[in-house]
Amino acid sequence: MRLWSLHPEYLDARGLVALWREGLLARKVLQDQTKGYKNHPQVDRFYAHLQPTVAIDCYLWYVYEEAVRRGYHFDVGKIGPKQRCSKIPVSDRQLKYELNHLKTKLRLRDLSRYKKILAVKKPRAHPLFKEAKGGIESWERK
Repeated sequence: MRLWSLHPEYLDARGLVALWREGLLARKVLQDQTKGYKNHPQVDRFYAHLQPTVAIDCYLWYVYEEAVRRGYHFDVGKIGPKQRCSKIPVSDRQLKYELNHLKTKLRLRDLSRYKKILAVKKPRAHPLFKEAKGGIESWERK
């Protein structure tokens, strides 16, 4: 499971669809509606939020909006109503790590998207996250 800290604009079609599916799975985990993934490190930062389900819904709303911008049709009925929530911190080095990870994936599966983000040096965070100085996050599997 990868719940990108990067802005969803960087993802290719395959990555955006996978993020939507994995976000929905994380939502079920947070609502205790699944047997697996309960201790997945990618979900820990949502568990740490004061309102975990609201936080994952906020996260998914931004993914949904990116999908709509691209003309995709995701089922918004699978998430809660759009509402405001407090941001989750993410380190600048985590964002750079994820950008490099994404570039590696895109170089193999979507060369045109790879070329579009190749020059990005300071990536934008997903709007749910607030960038802070720091190293690669402890929940990241390297």
